[in-house]
Amino acid sequence: MQNGPLDDLAAHAHDARVTVVGGGIGGLVAALACAKIGIRVTLIEAYDRLGGAVWTHEVAGLAVDLGAEGYATRGGTVRALIEELGLTAAVVPPAPRTVWISGIPGGAQPLPDGTIRGIPENPWDERIRRFIGWRGAWRAYIDRIRPPLTIGQERSLGRLVRTRMGELVLERLVAPLSLGAFSIHPDDVDVEAVAPGLSAALTRTGSLSGGVSQLRAASAGASAAAGLEGIEGGMSRVIAALHDRLVELGAEVVVGSAVTALERGGNGRWSVITAEGGLGVDPADHVIVATGAADAHRLLTAAVPALEPTPVTALEVVTLVVDAPELDAEPDRTEVYPVSGSSAAASLTDSTARWPWLRRAAGPGAHVLKVTFGGPGAEPATAPLDDAGAESLAVAEASALRGVTIDPGRVRGSHRARYEQPPPVSAIGHRESAEAAREAIHAVPGLAVVGAWVAGTGIAQVVPDALEEAERVRRTVLWGSPDERV
Repeated sequence: MQNGPLDDLAAHAHDARVTVVGGGIGGLVAALACAKIGIRVTLIEAYDRLGGAVWTHEVAGLAVDLGAEGYATRGGTVRALIEELGLTAAVVPPAPRTVWISGIPGGAQPLPDGTIRGIPENPWDERIRRFIGWRGAWRAYIDRIRPPLTIGQERSLGRLVRTRMGELVLERLVAPLSLGAFSIHPDDVDVEAVAPGLSAALTRTGSLSGGVSQLRAASAGASAAAGLEGIEGGMSRVIAALHDRLVELGAEVVVGSAVTALERGGNGRWSVITAEGGLGVDPADHVIVATGAADAHRLLTAAVPALEPTPVTALEVVTLVVDAPELDAEPDRTEVYPVSGSSAAASLTDSTARWPWLRRAAGPGAHVLKVTFGGPGAEPATAPLDDAGAESLAVAEASALRGVTIDPGRVRGSHRARYEQPPPVSAIGHRESAEAAREAIHAVPGLAVVGAWVAGTGIAQVVPDALEEAERVRRTVLWGSPDERV
Protein backbone atom coordinates (compact mmCIF):
# COMPACT_ATOMS: atom_id res chain seq x y z
CA MET A 1 0.00 0.00 0.00
CA GLN A 2 1.40 3.39 -0.98
CA ASN A 3 1.22 6.59 1.05
CA GLY A 4 0.48 8.84 -1.92
CA PRO A 5 2.41 12.13 -1.74
CA LEU A 6 5.10 10.73 0.57
CA ASP A 7 5.80 7.87 -1.83
CA ASP A 8 5.91 10.36 -4.68
CA LEU A 9 8.49 12.43 -2.77
CA ALA A 10 10.62 9.37 -2.07
CA ALA A 11 10.50 8.32 -5.72
CA HIS A 12 11.33 11.84 -6.83
CA ALA A 13 14.33 11.95 -4.49
CA HIS A 14 15.61 8.65 -5.84
CA ASP A 15 15.25 9.87 -9.41
CA ALA A 16 17.43 12.91 -8.66
CA ARG A 17 21.21 12.81 -8.91
CA VAL A 18 23.65 15.01 -7.01
CA THR A 19 27.38 15.08 -7.68
CA VAL A 20 29.66 16.44 -4.98
CA VAL A 21 33.07 17.63 -6.20
CA GLY A 22 35.54 17.45 -3.34
CA GLY A 23 35.90 15.01 -0.47
CA GLY A 24 36.83 17.24 2.43
CA ILE A 25 34.61 17.22 5.49
CA GLY A 26 32.27 19.81 3.94
CA GLY A 27 31.73 17.71 0.83
CA LEU A 28 31.26 14.51 2.83
CA VAL A 29 28.72 16.10 5.16
CA ALA A 30 26.76 17.60 2.26
CA ALA A 31 26.83 14.27 0.42
CA LEU A 32 25.56 12.42 3.49
CA ALA A 33 22.72 14.90 4.03
CA CYS A 34 21.56 14.29 0.44
CA ALA A 35 22.03 10.52 0.50
CA LYS A 36 20.00 10.20 3.71
CA ILE A 37 16.77 11.13 1.93
CA GLY A 38 17.38 8.74 -0.97
CA ILE A 39 19.02 11.06 -3.49
CA ARG A 40 21.55 9.26 -5.68
CA VAL A 41 24.90 10.78 -4.77
CA THR A 42 28.31 10.57 -6.40
CA LEU A 43 31.26 12.15 -4.60
CA ILE A 44 34.49 12.74 -6.53
CA GLU A 45 37.81 13.55 -4.85
CA ALA A 46 40.94 14.47 -6.80
CA TYR A 47 43.39 13.03 -4.30
CA ASP A 48 43.78 9.43 -3.27
CA ARG A 49 42.31 10.08 0.16
CA LEU A 50 39.28 11.81 1.63
CA GLY A 51 39.25 14.46 4.33
CA GLY A 52 41.09 17.46 2.94
CA ALA A 53 42.54 19.36 5.93
CA VAL A 54 41.22 16.62 8.23
CA TRP A 55 44.08 14.21 7.84
CA THR A 56 45.46 11.65 10.27
CA HIS A 57 48.73 10.13 9.07
CA GLU A 58 51.29 7.78 10.56
CA VAL A 59 54.55 9.55 11.44
CA ALA A 60 57.24 7.48 13.13
CA GLY A 61 54.63 4.88 14.05
CA LEU A 62 52.20 7.38 15.59
CA ALA A 63 48.77 8.35 14.29
CA VAL A 64 49.13 12.13 14.04
CA ASP A 65 46.59 14.72 12.94
CA LEU A 66 48.50 16.68 10.32
CA GLY A 67 45.70 19.19 9.78
CA ALA A 68 42.77 19.85 12.07
CA GLU A 69 43.34 18.30 15.49
CA GLY A 70 39.88 18.92 16.89
CA TYR A 71 36.74 21.00 16.58
CA ALA A 72 35.17 23.90 18.44
CA THR A 73 32.13 22.82 20.42
CA ARG A 74 30.08 25.97 19.82
CA GLY A 75 26.66 25.31 18.39
CA GLY A 76 26.88 21.58 19.03
CA THR A 77 26.53 20.72 15.32
CA VAL A 78 29.82 18.85 15.01
CA ARG A 79 29.21 16.88 18.21
CA ALA A 80 25.75 15.93 16.91
CA LEU A 81 27.36 14.64 13.70
CA ILE A 82 29.91 12.62 15.67
CA GLU A 83 27.15 11.10 17.79
CA GLU A 84 25.20 10.21 14.64
CA LEU A 85 28.32 8.46 13.31
CA GLY A 86 28.68 6.38 16.49
CA LEU A 87 31.93 7.98 17.65
CA THR A 88 30.76 9.48 20.93
CA ALA A 89 32.95 7.15 23.00
CA ALA A 90 36.02 8.38 21.12
CA VAL A 91 35.46 12.07 21.97
CA VAL A 92 38.22 13.44 24.23
CA PRO A 93 38.92 16.84 25.76
CA PRO A 94 42.27 18.56 25.42
CA ALA A 95 44.64 19.33 28.25
CA PRO A 96 44.41 22.87 29.68
CA ARG A 97 45.59 25.35 27.06
CA THR A 98 48.91 27.07 27.72
CA VAL A 99 49.78 29.79 25.21
CA TRP A 100 53.20 31.43 25.16
CA ILE A 101 54.50 34.37 23.14
CA SER A 102 58.14 34.47 22.10
CA GLY A 103 60.34 37.19 20.66
CA ILE A 104 59.84 39.70 23.48
CA PRO A 105 62.62 41.21 25.61
CA GLY A 106 63.58 38.82 28.40
CA GLY A 107 62.43 35.70 26.60
CA ALA A 108 59.14 33.91 25.97
CA GLN A 109 56.33 34.44 28.44
CA PRO A 110 52.96 32.77 29.01
CA LEU A 111 49.98 34.81 27.87
CA PRO A 112 48.51 36.08 31.14
CA ASP A 113 44.91 35.95 32.23
CA GLY A 114 43.11 39.25 32.10
CA THR A 115 43.06 39.64 28.32
CA ILE A 116 40.62 39.22 25.47
CA ARG A 117 42.35 38.35 22.19
CA GLY A 118 45.51 39.66 23.82
CA ILE A 119 43.97 43.03 24.79
CA PRO A 120 44.70 43.63 28.50
CA GLU A 121 42.22 44.92 31.04
CA ASN A 122 45.05 46.24 33.21
CA PRO A 123 48.24 47.36 31.42
CA TRP A 124 49.94 47.91 34.80
CA ASP A 125 49.66 44.21 35.67
CA GLU A 126 53.24 43.00 36.11
CA ARG A 127 52.60 40.05 33.78
CA ILE A 128 51.49 42.46 31.05
CA ARG A 129 54.46 44.76 31.65
CA ARG A 130 56.78 41.85 30.90
CA PHE A 131 55.51 42.09 27.36
CA ILE A 132 55.21 45.83 26.80
CA GLY A 133 57.52 47.39 29.40
CA TRP A 134 56.92 50.63 31.28
CA ARG A 135 56.75 52.68 28.10
CA GLY A 136 54.10 50.38 26.66
CA ALA A 137 52.14 50.41 29.93
CA TRP A 138 52.08 54.21 30.02
CA ARG A 139 50.94 54.35 26.40
CA ALA A 140 48.23 51.77 27.02
CA TYR A 141 47.05 53.72 30.09
CA ILE A 142 46.23 56.71 27.84
CA ASP A 143 43.28 54.61 26.71
CA ARG A 144 41.71 55.22 30.12
CA ILE A 145 41.96 59.02 29.95
CA ARG A 146 41.53 59.61 26.24
CA PRO A 147 38.29 61.45 25.34
CA PRO A 148 35.63 59.07 23.96
CA LEU A 149 34.87 60.84 20.66
CA THR A 150 34.23 58.02 18.17
CA ILE A 151 34.56 55.17 20.68
CA GLY A 152 32.92 51.97 19.53
CA GLN A 153 32.89 52.82 15.83
CA GLU A 154 36.16 51.20 14.73
CA ARG A 155 35.67 47.91 12.89
CA SER A 156 39.35 46.88 12.56
CA LEU A 157 40.78 45.15 15.61
CA GLY A 158 44.30 46.30 14.77
CA ARG A 159 43.40 49.95 14.29
CA LEU A 160 41.29 49.91 17.45
CA VAL A 161 44.14 48.54 19.58
CA ARG A 162 46.75 50.76 17.93
CA THR A 163 44.82 53.99 18.45
CA ARG A 164 43.64 53.20 21.96
CA MET A 165 46.59 51.33 23.50
CA GLY A 166 49.53 51.75 21.13
CA GLU A 167 51.85 49.70 18.96
CA LEU A 168 53.47 47.61 21.71
CA VAL A 169 50.19 46.09 22.86
CA LEU A 170 49.32 45.39 19.24
CA GLU A 171 52.70 43.94 18.22
CA ARG A 172 53.53 41.92 21.33
CA LEU A 173 50.15 40.71 22.57
CA VAL A 174 47.42 40.94 19.94
CA ALA A 175 49.19 40.34 16.62
CA PRO A 176 51.08 37.14 17.60
CA LEU A 177 47.80 35.43 18.49
CA SER A 178 46.03 36.54 15.32
CA LEU A 179 48.90 35.84 12.93
CA GLY A 180 49.96 32.59 14.59
CA ALA A 181 46.56 31.01 15.04
CA PHE A 182 44.59 32.37 12.07
CA SER A 183 47.21 33.71 9.61
CA ILE A 184 45.61 37.15 9.53
CA HIS A 185 46.88 40.52 10.75
CA PRO A 186 44.70 42.24 13.36
CA ASP A 187 44.26 45.18 10.98
CA ASP A 188 42.13 42.85 8.83
CA VAL A 189 40.15 41.34 11.73
CA ASP A 190 36.57 42.38 12.46
CA VAL A 191 36.29 43.38 16.13
CA GLU A 192 32.74 42.14 16.51
CA ALA A 193 33.57 38.78 14.95
CA VAL A 194 36.34 37.94 17.42
CA ALA A 195 35.09 39.79 20.49
CA PRO A 196 31.30 40.13 20.33
CA GLY A 197 30.08 42.96 22.51
CA LEU A 198 33.48 44.60 22.94
CA SER A 199 32.58 47.73 20.97
CA ALA A 200 29.40 48.22 22.99
CA ALA A 201 31.26 47.63 26.27
CA LEU A 202 33.93 50.11 25.14
CA THR A 203 31.24 52.71 24.56
CA ARG A 204 29.67 52.10 27.97
CA THR A 205 32.92 52.25 29.92
CA GLY A 206 34.73 54.89 27.87
CA SER A 207 37.91 52.85 27.32
CA LEU A 208 39.09 49.70 25.61
CA SER A 209 40.58 48.25 28.81
CA GLY A 210 37.32 49.03 30.59
CA GLY A 211 35.41 47.20 27.87
CA VAL A 212 37.68 44.16 28.26
CA SER A 213 37.17 44.24 32.04
CA GLN A 214 33.40 44.44 31.67
CA LEU A 215 33.24 41.54 29.21
CA ARG A 216 35.48 39.40 31.39
CA ALA A 217 33.34 40.12 34.44
CA ALA A 218 30.18 39.28 32.52
CA SER A 219 31.61 35.93 31.44
CA ALA A 220 33.11 34.99 34.82
CA GLY A 221 31.93 31.54 35.85
CA ALA A 222 30.29 30.89 32.50
CA SER A 223 31.36 27.95 30.41
CA ALA A 224 33.57 28.69 27.45
CA ALA A 225 31.58 29.55 24.33
CA ALA A 226 33.97 27.73 22.07
CA GLY A 227 35.62 24.83 23.85
CA LEU A 228 37.62 22.21 21.98
CA GLU A 229 37.18 18.46 21.55
CA GLY A 230 39.09 15.85 19.62
CA ILE A 231 38.86 12.20 18.64
CA GLU A 232 41.12 9.60 20.25
CA GLY A 233 43.13 8.00 17.49
CA GLY A 234 42.80 11.00 15.20
CA MET A 235 40.19 13.09 13.41
CA SER A 236 40.33 10.89 10.31
CA ARG A 237 38.10 8.47 12.19
CA VAL A 238 35.29 10.94 11.48
CA ILE A 239 36.19 10.91 7.78
CA ALA A 240 36.24 7.11 7.69
CA ALA A 241 32.85 6.96 9.42
CA LEU A 242 31.36 9.44 6.95
CA HIS A 243 32.69 7.37 4.06
CA ASP A 244 31.28 4.14 5.49
CA ARG A 245 27.90 5.73 6.08
CA LEU A 246 27.78 7.03 2.51
CA VAL A 247 28.57 3.60 1.13
CA GLU A 248 25.86 2.05 3.33
CA LEU A 249 23.37 4.48 1.80
CA GLY A 250 24.38 3.51 -1.72
CA ALA A 251 26.40 6.60 -2.58
CA GLU A 252 29.30 6.26 -5.01
CA VAL A 253 32.62 7.57 -3.68
CA VAL A 254 35.42 8.07 -6.20
CA VAL A 255 38.96 9.07 -5.18
CA GLY A 256 41.96 9.88 -7.33
CA SER A 257 39.90 11.53 -10.07
CA ALA A 258 40.29 15.26 -10.69
CA VAL A 259 37.31 17.20 -12.03
CA THR A 260 38.43 19.55 -14.78
CA ALA A 261 35.17 21.22 -15.82
CA LEU A 262 31.42 21.51 -15.24
CA GLU A 263 29.13 21.81 -18.25
CA ARG A 264 25.41 22.47 -18.19
CA GLY A 265 23.44 20.85 -20.97
CA GLY A 266 20.34 22.05 -22.75
CA ASN A 267 18.23 19.84 -20.49
CA GLY A 268 19.52 21.67 -17.42
CA ARG A 269 21.60 18.77 -16.17
CA TRP A 270 25.29 19.06 -15.36
CA SER A 271 28.09 17.00 -16.89
CA VAL A 272 31.08 16.59 -14.63
CA ILE A 273 34.22 16.29 -16.74
CA THR A 274 37.17 14.53 -15.15
CA ALA A 275 40.78 14.23 -16.23
CA GLU A 276 39.82 10.80 -17.59
CA GLY A 277 37.18 12.40 -19.82
CA GLY A 278 34.16 12.12 -17.57
CA LEU A 279 33.55 8.44 -18.28
CA GLY A 280 31.29 6.81 -15.73
CA VAL A 281 29.99 10.08 -14.23
CA ASP A 282 26.29 10.39 -15.05
CA PRO A 283 24.85 13.87 -15.62
CA ALA A 284 23.64 15.43 -12.38
CA ASP A 285 20.62 17.54 -11.50
CA HIS A 286 22.70 19.37 -8.93
CA VAL A 287 26.43 19.82 -8.38
CA ILE A 288 27.82 20.77 -4.98
CA VAL A 289 31.32 22.18 -5.36
CA ALA A 290 33.26 21.34 -2.20
CA THR A 291 36.83 22.06 -3.24
CA GLY A 292 39.32 24.65 -2.08
CA ALA A 293 39.04 28.27 -3.16
CA ALA A 294 41.26 28.11 -6.25
CA ASP A 295 39.68 24.94 -7.66
CA ALA A 296 36.18 26.22 -6.91
CA HIS A 297 36.86 29.41 -8.85
CA ARG A 298 38.35 27.42 -11.73
CA LEU A 299 35.31 25.13 -11.95
CA LEU A 300 32.65 27.78 -11.41
CA THR A 301 33.92 30.80 -13.32
CA ALA A 302 32.51 29.67 -16.70
CA ALA A 303 28.98 29.38 -15.27
CA VAL A 304 29.39 32.23 -12.77
CA PRO A 305 31.58 34.85 -14.48
CA ALA A 306 30.92 37.41 -11.74
CA LEU A 307 32.58 35.19 -9.14
CA GLU A 308 35.61 36.89 -7.61
CA PRO A 309 38.74 34.89 -6.72
CA THR A 310 39.26 34.32 -3.00
CA PRO A 311 42.68 35.30 -1.64
CA VAL A 312 44.48 32.50 0.17
CA THR A 313 47.53 32.29 2.41
CA ALA A 314 50.17 29.68 1.63
CA LEU A 315 51.19 27.70 4.70
CA GLU A 316 53.57 24.80 5.20
CA VAL A 317 53.39 22.64 8.31
CA VAL A 318 56.32 20.45 9.29
CA THR A 319 55.31 17.82 11.84
CA LEU A 320 58.15 16.42 13.93
CA VAL A 321 58.14 13.37 16.18
CA VAL A 322 61.13 13.85 18.48
CA ASP A 323 62.67 12.17 21.49
CA ALA A 324 63.09 15.24 23.69
CA PRO A 325 62.73 14.34 27.38
CA GLU A 326 64.21 17.74 28.19
CA LEU A 327 60.87 19.24 27.16
CA ASP A 328 59.17 17.23 29.92
CA ALA A 329 61.07 19.26 32.50
CA GLU A 330 59.74 22.51 31.04
CA PRO A 331 56.22 23.87 31.61
CA ASP A 332 53.85 22.58 28.94
CA ARG A 333 53.34 24.98 26.07
CA THR A 334 50.53 23.81 23.85
CA GLU A 335 51.08 26.77 21.52
CA VAL A 336 53.89 29.28 21.03
CA TYR A 337 53.37 32.34 18.85
CA PRO A 338 56.30 34.61 17.97
CA VAL A 339 56.25 38.37 17.68
CA SER A 340 56.29 39.20 13.98
CA GLY A 341 59.82 39.30 12.56
CA SER A 342 61.38 37.40 15.45
CA SER A 343 61.09 33.92 13.90
CA ALA A 344 60.97 32.22 10.52
CA ALA A 345 58.05 30.17 11.84
CA ALA A 346 54.52 31.45 12.39
CA SER A 347 53.71 29.13 15.27
CA LEU A 348 54.63 26.00 17.19
CA THR A 349 52.10 23.52 18.54
CA ASP A 350 52.99 20.67 20.89
CA SER A 351 50.28 18.16 20.04
CA THR A 352 51.40 15.81 22.80
CA ALA A 353 50.93 18.62 25.32
CA ARG A 354 47.49 19.39 23.92
CA TRP A 355 46.10 15.86 23.65
CA PRO A 356 46.63 13.39 26.54
CA TRP A 357 45.74 10.40 24.32
CA LEU A 358 48.58 11.28 21.96
CA ARG A 359 51.02 11.77 24.83
CA ARG A 360 50.19 8.29 26.10
CA ALA A 361 50.64 6.80 22.63
CA ALA A 362 53.96 8.60 22.11
CA GLY A 363 55.43 7.47 25.42
CA PRO A 364 57.69 9.25 27.93
CA GLY A 365 59.99 11.88 26.50
CA ALA A 366 58.46 11.83 23.01
CA HIS A 367 56.79 14.92 21.57
CA VAL A 368 54.82 15.67 18.42
CA LEU A 369 55.68 19.22 17.38
CA LYS A 370 53.96 21.03 14.51
CA VAL A 371 55.88 23.99 13.12
CA THR A 372 53.90 26.25 10.79
CA PHE A 373 55.56 28.52 8.25
CA GLY A 374 54.03 31.30 6.16
CA GLY A 375 51.57 34.10 6.70
CA PRO A 376 49.70 36.87 4.94
CA GLY A 377 51.66 38.12 1.96
CA ALA A 378 54.67 35.93 2.76
CA GLU A 379 55.82 32.70 1.16
CA PRO A 380 56.69 30.03 3.77
CA ALA A 381 60.39 30.04 4.69
CA THR A 382 60.42 26.32 3.89
CA ALA A 383 59.13 26.81 0.33
CA PRO A 384 62.55 26.83 -1.43
CA LEU A 385 63.90 23.95 0.68
CA ASP A 386 63.85 20.21 0.07
CA ASP A 387 62.26 17.98 2.71
CA ALA A 388 65.54 17.49 4.60
CA GLY A 389 66.12 21.24 4.67
CA ALA A 390 62.55 21.89 5.80
CA GLU A 391 62.97 19.38 8.63
CA SER A 392 66.24 20.98 9.69
CA LEU A 393 64.70 24.46 9.75
CA ALA A 394 61.67 23.17 11.67
CA VAL A 395 63.91 21.63 14.34
CA ALA A 396 65.85 24.88 14.68
CA GLU A 397 62.68 26.97 14.92
CA ALA A 398 61.07 24.58 17.41
CA SER A 399 64.20 24.80 19.57
CA ALA A 400 64.14 28.60 19.46
CA LEU A 401 60.44 28.87 20.19
CA ARG A 402 60.59 26.40 23.08
CA GLY A 403 63.89 27.75 24.42
CA VAL A 404 65.29 24.20 24.57
CA THR A 405 67.79 22.77 22.10
CA ILE A 406 66.28 19.78 20.31
CA ASP A 407 68.87 17.32 18.99
CA PRO A 408 68.29 16.85 15.23
CA GLY A 409 69.64 13.32 15.60
CA ARG A 410 66.69 12.43 17.85
CA VAL A 411 64.01 13.16 15.29
CA ARG A 412 62.11 9.89 14.87
CA GLY A 413 60.27 11.07 11.79
CA SER A 414 58.75 14.11 10.11
CA HIS A 415 56.10 15.08 7.60
CA ARG A 416 55.72 18.18 5.46
CA ALA A 417 52.37 19.44 4.17
CA ARG A 418 51.32 22.53 2.25
CA TYR A 419 47.95 24.23 2.63
CA GLU A 420 46.18 27.10 0.92
CA GLN A 421 44.23 28.76 3.73
CA PRO A 422 41.32 31.09 2.92
CA PRO A 423 40.51 34.04 5.18
CA PRO A 424 38.88 33.14 8.50
CA VAL A 425 35.30 34.12 9.23
CA SER A 426 36.69 36.96 11.39
CA ALA A 427 38.22 38.72 8.38
CA ILE A 428 36.72 42.10 7.58
CA GLY A 429 34.46 41.70 4.56
CA HIS A 430 34.38 37.89 4.72
CA ARG A 431 30.66 37.71 5.38
CA GLU A 432 29.86 40.15 2.58
CA SER A 433 32.11 38.42 0.03
CA ALA A 434 30.82 34.96 0.96
CA GLU A 435 27.21 36.13 0.65
CA ALA A 436 27.94 37.72 -2.73
CA ALA A 437 29.59 34.52 -3.96
CA ARG A 438 26.69 32.40 -2.78
CA GLU A 439 24.14 34.72 -4.34
CA ALA A 440 25.92 34.56 -7.71
CA ILE A 441 26.27 30.77 -7.55
CA HIS A 442 22.67 30.21 -6.46
CA ALA A 443 21.48 32.27 -9.43
CA VAL A 444 22.61 29.39 -11.66
CA PRO A 445 20.15 26.47 -11.38
CA GLY A 446 21.67 23.28 -10.04
CA LEU A 447 24.80 24.77 -8.45
CA ALA A 448 25.76 24.89 -4.78
CA VAL A 449 29.00 25.40 -2.90
CA VAL A 450 30.43 24.43 0.48
CA GLY A 451 33.84 24.64 2.11
CA ALA A 452 36.08 26.85 4.22
CA TRP A 453 36.40 29.62 1.64
CA VAL A 454 32.70 30.44 1.99
CA ALA A 455 31.99 29.12 5.49
CA GLY A 456 35.16 30.29 7.25
CA THR A 457 38.04 28.14 8.46
CA GLY A 458 37.48 25.47 11.08
CA ILE A 459 35.35 22.34 11.27
CA ALA A 460 32.77 24.12 13.44
CA GLN A 461 32.27 26.62 10.61
CA VAL A 462 32.32 24.19 7.70
CA VAL A 463 29.98 21.46 9.00
CA PRO A 464 26.87 23.56 9.80
CA ASP A 465 27.35 25.55 6.62
CA ALA A 466 27.52 22.32 4.58
CA LEU A 467 24.35 21.05 6.23
CA GLU A 468 22.53 24.30 5.45
CA GLU A 469 23.63 24.26 1.81
CA ALA A 470 22.70 20.58 1.45
CA GLU A 471 19.28 21.33 2.90
CA ARG A 472 18.81 23.95 0.21
CA VAL A 473 19.59 21.31 -2.43
CA ARG A 474 17.27 18.79 -0.79
CA ARG A 475 14.35 21.22 -0.74
CA THR A 476 14.92 22.00 -4.40
CA VAL A 477 14.96 18.29 -5.26
CA LEU A 478 11.81 17.49 -3.27
CA TRP A 479 9.68 20.58 -3.84
CA GLY A 480 11.29 22.42 -6.73
CA SER A 481 12.30 25.42 -4.67
CA PRO A 482 14.99 26.03 -2.03
CA ASP A 483 12.45 28.05 -0.02
CA GLU A 484 9.87 25.27 0.34
CA ARG A 485 9.76 23.40 3.63
CA VAL A 486 7.93 20.42 5.03
